[in-house]
Amino acid sequence: MNGTHGNNPGDTAYDARKARENCVFCAAGEAISEMLKGMGPSENVRVHFRNARVEILKGFRAMLDQRIERVARRGEKGTPVVVE
Repeated sequence: MNGTHGNNPGDTAYDARKARENCVFCAAGEAISEMLKGMGPSENVRVHFRNARVEILKGFRAMLDQRIERVARRGEKGTPVVVE
């Protein structure tokens, strides 16, 4: 085994985890990330926005379907072109 996911010194995952534990900036970055997450919208709000986005896309789809139906009903044909 090449040691990329182990818990032994010399393993890539172990070394990366130890580096993070000893890094003051990493700890500060994690604390700032958690603080920013708390400032954002709640999961309930995110669900509402996600649903709204889906509804907007469905509205665009309905408009396109109407337009396609209208053009298809007209029976417009293209202009014949002579090809040599």
